[in-house]
Amino acid sequence: MKDICFVEVKSELGAGTRGASLGVDALKIASLHYGDYLFGKYKSHEIRDSSRLLYRNPVRTHAKRIRGIEKIFGKLANTVQKKLQANTLPVVVSGDHSSAGGTIAGVKMAFPNKRLGVIWIDAHADLHSPYTTPSGNVHGMPLATALAVDNLDNQRNDLTDGDIQLHWERLKNTGGIRPKIAPGDLIFVGIRDLESPETNYIRDHKVAVHTVQQLREQSVKKKCQEMLAYLSDCEVLYISFDIDSLDARLVPGTGTPVDNGLTFREAELLLQHLLADPRVVCFEMTEINPLLDEKNHTAEQVYPLFKKAVRTLEKHVKKGKAKVRTKGSMEGSGRGAD
Repeated sequence: MKDICFVEVKSELGAGTRGASLGVDALKIASLHYGDYLFGKYKSHEIRDSSRLLYRNPVRTHAKRIRGIEKIFGKLANTVQKKLQANTLPVVVSGDHSSAGGTIAGVKMAFPNKRLGVIWIDAHADLHSPYTTPSGNVHGMPLATALAVDNLDNQRNDLTDGDIQLHWERLKNTGGIRPKIAPGDLIFVGIRDLESPETNYIRDHKVAVHTVQQLREQSVKKKCQEMLAYLSDCEVLYISFDIDSLDARLVPGTGTPVDNGLTFREAELLLQHLLADPRVVCFEMTEINPLLDEKNHTAEQVYPLFKKAVRTLEKHVKKGKAKVRTKGSMEGSGRGAD
């Protein structure tokens, strides 16, 4: 990779609580609280959303605002693909976690012949489909789009609206590749608030799970080494960090806070060790909601974690540049045989 870029997704179409679309700017304003200009250091690309849909009745109760989310998937996937093909590492800052389905699609589109591993740091599994969802909120479904699963063995909802099925199939087929990942190339970290369809899928497909308690019983470094070794056959990695993976007392400004989560120090070490892997080609942070907060407290607490994550990515981007320069010097220094 020759550089880093930011991709801003100011959408909350997939969330059930209003305000996550403001999370990107909340994080940027938090950087100014620290007198830091990280967001001015790198180029940034904004994905235009369909926020007007928030003011319309979400008639598709088992997949609310799915038409608008389908458009975001397409725009985000194309942007991530182009950034990666330009040898740039995208750092995605998104409103709600539904966008991650588009991010994963973009990574796979850029590397269609490479095996993609995903590390999902979250309080929730986000494995629902319109057939299983208890809420209809698509931010609970992005991994199901990447895995291209309906989870019909655990179906709860009868989809009489063929329109939902049409748009759901399009989400799963974003980029013309399905599935993007296999269950064996997915790792959950910190999940602790799941519904039975998700629990059953994880058990039946033997998806790797690392709980907060397990991280504490062993060193975070050792657990990260274990995760990266588990994904040793994957050629590229995407890491997604939902701030509700942190303990609810630490981050009130998020849509679905859950107790017994990570501390900031644990999250910092986790990202430090995982993002240092040179296979990481994309990182996403999501679900900051300043409307649920007081005076932008959560974004200000999360920003140092975000900054350290970007600094870790900078290190292996610089290493990649050094390798390119060294290779170029070697190739240009050879003498002819005449």
